Amino acid sequence: MSLKTADFDFDLPLDRIAQYPAKPRDSARLLVVGAGLGDLRVSDLPGVLRPGDLMVFNDTKVIPAQLEGRKGDTRIEVTLIERNPKDARCWQAFAKPGKKLKVGDEVSFGDGVAASVLAKSESGEISLRFDCAESEVMAAIHRLGAMPLPPYIRKLRPVGPDDTADYQTVYAAREGAVAAPTAGLHFTPELLNALEARGIERTFVTLHVGAGTFLPVKADDLIGHRMHAEWGEISAETADAFNRARAEGRRIVAVGTTSLRLLESALDADGKLQPFAAATDIFIHPGKTVRAADLLLTNFHLPKSTLFMLVCAFAGTERMRAAYRHAIDSGYRFFSYGDACLLERAA
Repeated sequence: MSLKTADFDFDLPLDRIAQYPAKPRDSARLLVVGAGLGDLRVSDLPGVLRPGDLMVFNDTKVIPAQLEGRKGDTRIEVTLIERNPKDARCWQAFAKPGKKLKVGDEVSFGDGVAASVLAKSESGEISLRFDCAESEVMAAIHRLGAMPLPPYIRKLRPVGPDDTADYQTVYAAREGAVAAPTAGLHFTPELLNALEARGIERTFVTLHVGAGTFLPVKADDLIGHRMHAEWGEISAETADAFNRARAEGRRIVAVGTTSLRLLESALDADGKLQPFAAATDIFIHPGKTVRAADLLLTNFHLPKSTLFMLVCAFAGTERMRAAYRHAIDSGYRFFSYGDACLLERAA
């Protein structure tokens, strides 16, 4: 049976999309979705989880990938997507308005930094090459760039100074993402300490989240949608911790859809996690079997998004529709800066 993108639509009032995060982070609301529904706070997690549970976090670090440049008198907004692994000066990017750019144009970002357009695709992506040395590119991006907040936030307000910290997890370690693994934004050092004191273990994977996470599903049928590939890494130590927990009957708690997608990408046919260092474009939607986690901590997602499709695959479409109806009626806040839900995997 084919699945239609329209099957994952629902009415979401615009005022439910959070423009700012909860402060402190772990004061965000938490909807526990299992046999029933429970309204809690993220700070209640140590009491909800069990000693011995293994939490898997994504330790990617967001770079300030939003750049403002000019081509002559035209303002050009550039969002970096992915660095070329063979040349640190070269990046894939989205440009707005892209129609103003052609191959060979130069975009100036100020402070003596510019980039040339090497290629332009039909999908609207461009290839840029910065005019500085490879060793200087990241310093220039940090100096001139802003945090790449989702488009639905930037349409309503400018990026502010608080976003530099707010749009980064407290455990971010490996630079490369151009969007935050937002479930992790709810954690504080105090909450991590409380989870550890409860006997809840944690380990880390790395998936560099790309700007494709914000792209809408344009295909009418899900089989026609292709995910943007993102680079992920799982160490041998993390694979061992995961496999040991599974062998001992302990639960795996994926913190965020990015962690879950990477775990699913690295599972072998026997359900064992293998070390991983590659790009993944895995698309998890109803009809796909999810094996890598028993619980998923995630934010509330937008209608018709691949992320809402993923949580439906994980917890069941009707259960998620009921949970989202409850969340909307109860004033939960949605998406990157919004509240969280803890989902039990459907049988």
